[in-house]
Amino acid sequence: MTVSLGEEIMLLSLDDETGAAKGESAARWGVAAGMLLELVMAGRVTVKGGRVEVFDPTPTGDTLLDGRLGRLTRWVHETSSSRKVVAWLTRDHAKGSQDVVDSLVARGLVTEEKHRALGVFPVRRYPEADGTVERELRARLAAVVLGGAEPDARTSALVALLHATGMHRQTFPDLPKKQVAPRMAEIAEGHWVGVSVGEAIRNLQAAISTVTVVTVLSAAP
Repeated sequence: MTVSLGEEIMLLSLDDETGAAKGESAARWGVAAGMLLELVMAGRVTVKGGRVEVFDPTPTGDTLLDGRLGRLTRWVHETSSSRKVVAWLTRDHAKGSQDVVDSLVARGLVTEEKHRALGVFPVRRYPEADGTVERELRARLAAVVLGGAEPDARTSALVALLHATGMHRQTFPDLPKKQVAPRMAEIAEGHWVGVSVGEAIRNLQAAISTVTVVTVLSAAP
């Protein structure tokens, strides 16, 4: 089963038993960045100079990606004067994350459970239904980060986003950050086969750093 970068990031963030998101804020930014990078890799979008542009609005044939592409295309047309990557991630991270979770439910990888916290507030959880994809994903990440294997382009892109969002603990829950961060940084800063993809990743890393700082400052008392 082929899953997107955004779906992989979401799988890593969801607790297999409880279905709760671990580091939910970071995961949302990562998912939004992952879906945008997918569109770059599909040749539909460019991300450079801190800005995002739709290069080719033709559908990819993937329902989840095409939903993001359509939403992004409309946003670009509405905001002709400012198409900053930070603005798009800020706009899309909540909606994009829910769309990705819904896709995982539709694929049968997680199941949706609903209840009310304190009997009042509606809460959704997404425990694991089929762990095959996540096990393969974690094995692949372990091979390149812990085992020193040479990552392919998609795995490198995934590691770059996980490192940028600080999702070291979600990726390797049994290991301290200091043990995995240096190798993840090395992969993230590696040489990219596609110039456009490498530039997009650097732009996304910078954007994630910006929105993360803003989020922390906004939450401060």
